[in-house]
Amino acid sequence: MTVDQIIDRISVIRLRADLSARTLSLMINKNPAYITQLESKKGFEPSLSAILDICEVCNVSLEEFFYHDLEAYKTDKNVIEFLKTLSDKQKNAIMNLYK
Repeated sequence: MTVDQIIDRISVIRLRADLSARTLSLMINKNPAYITQLESKKGFEPSLSAILDICEVCNVSLEEFFYHDLEAYKTDKNVIEFLKTLSDKQKNAIMNLYK
């Protein structure tokens, strides 16, 4: 994931959490304009600690934040969790159906 994609992802999860840029900035103990400046891509990058704080405030795990398809994350995670409950025989049957 590129820096621009990380910044875009911050914007998406902020909007999903229904937070203004100013509110999110203040909630992560940054200057009120921090998120606005970050999202406008004015030459600085978020630190890992800022990303962690943003994820916590927006109720998003790091796994979800960096998942390749944010919209599909919850469905994909549910499918994986379901598959973990199956026996090897059941998993092989599903794979044979898939083929």
